[in-house]
Amino acid sequence: MVETKRKKISIKLVRGVSAASGKQAKVLEALGLRRTNAVVVHFDSPTILGMIKKVSHLVQVQDAE
Repeated sequence: MVETKRKKISIKLVRGVSAASGKQAKVLEALGLRRTNAVVVHFDSPTILGMIKKVSHLVQVQDAE
């Protein structure tokens, strides 16, 4: 089996959950973002990247170290 080195990304909620629609609020909850300025770290899987795309106007994404 081939091992791939996956990057970690840091996701920060910069706008409140109240600015999100119902589906977007559920995506934020699934990412683990509940409060403004909350930061979570995830691997950059296609699932996580798709979720980030849905709420890109509410979050800020950076590479995690």
